[in-house]
Amino acid sequence: MLQVHGKLEDEMNDSINPLISVLMTSFNRGQYIAEAIESVLASTYMNFELIIVDDCSSDNTLNIARSYEMVDKRIKVYQNPINLSQFGNRNKAASYAKGEFLKYVDSDDIIYPYTLRMMVDGMLQFPKSDLGFCLTTGTCKKPFPYQLDSREAYKQHFFEGAPIFVGPSGLIIKRKAFEAVDGFEEFGMPSDNHLTLKIAAQSPVVAMPRDLFWWRQHVGQVFQQNKKNYYNILNNYNYVRDILINYSPLSKKENNKLLFNYKKRFAFHIFNLLIKFKLAMLYRILSNLKRWPKK
Repeated sequence: MLQVHGKLEDEMNDSINPLISVLMTSFNRGQYIAEAIESVLASTYMNFELIIVDDCSSDNTLNIARSYEMVDKRIKVYQNPINLSQFGNRNKAASYAKGEFLKYVDSDDIIYPYTLRMMVDGMLQFPKSDLGFCLTTGTCKKPFPYQLDSREAYKQHFFEGAPIFVGPSGLIIKRKAFEAVDGFEEFGMPSDNHLTLKIAAQSPVVAMPRDLFWWRQHVGQVFQQNKKNYYNILNNYNYVRDILINYSPLSKKENNKLLFNYKKRFAFHIFNLLIKFKLAMLYRILSNLKRWPKK
């Protein structure tokens, strides 16, 4: 009888404290990765695995990560034989995961001791949701956490300030949902927004407090390096078109309105390239413009 009770107790604990796969991808982050790892290890939520996947760093990033692996069995460190780039490496890290939830923590960011507990509790409170996000833009309409159905999420995202616009460090994702949409697709910098909108189209999502991670800003970030990259014009247009044509739960009228506005914005950028006589860049953008069949 005691054994049965103990088994039930364990099952109850698993339902309250499901395994989280914390995913940390790295490339030349020797200056920051120790602080990122220690922030995960300081979590009050204990049932996690920390998967670190190094993308062929040329500095001491891998050695630092392996020094932590030697002293904590929850940490697993892998190194890619070839560089997979940002989102290819994020997919690779997810392929090693065993947890019910995926939680990205970038190797130059940190989370707080309460982050994992609050994010898991938010997801457990709304079991039909496949994704939780830190509200970093837009209006907070209710006390946290709160659930948005697919249509609500899209309407707020596209018409009320893009609340789902948050990087991977601000997300928690059910692993089955991540796998169901085949992870990240390659749309350059907006690939993370493309993923969250794909998942939001198929299930409700959970809005969570703003300050559950600290996003370090520095000159070595891909974000900083790509701020003035003209390919962002192409990538932003391509990913939004794909979402609105192939996934959106909005009405046809709403989708057409959004598509028209994004086409105008894209045409404006193309015109600017033309008058600046950046013909080589203009050709590269237009030749890589993706085309999808209508629904």
